[in-house]
Amino acid sequence: MMTKTVVILAAATLLASAACRSRGGEPAAPTATAVPTATTPAASAPAGTGFEKLAARWLREDGGYILEIRSVSPEGKADAAYYNPRPITVAKAEAFSENGALTLFVELRAPNYPGSTYRLVYDPANDTLVGTYFQALQKQTFDVSFVRR
Repeated sequence: MMTKTVVILAAATLLASAACRSRGGEPAAPTATAVPTATTPAASAPAGTGFEKLAARWLREDGGYILEIRSVSPEGKADAAYYNPRPITVAKAEAFSENGALTLFVELRAPNYPGSTYRLVYDPANDTLVGTYFQALQKQTFDVSFVRR
């Protein structure tokens, strides 16, 4: 089982590396804020993931931003929308397990959000999503939290 996990992690690393280089000349997100390739959904087990806990409308109270997770497949692909207050394009939304924590990665693509990302961990005790927001234009990372609406 350990060998299979190592092989899956190595494959995920190679695929993620290739994907970053084949983005049509777009620069990859800064290394300090990029999601480690070993934690992408390809490295997580699809069975018993608990991803359904993420499906909800989540409110970021410090600005009224809404992150809507409509559904998450067993493989971790999330159907998501983001509002500020108008819709902002969600380029990628993925859920995965990292060190036993249910984690969500969301990448936004719009004129004022060129590769801005959220990396959020589900806190079951408080029913919140807590993590960081990388604002690509400003090249700054902020601590954020979302509450279920």
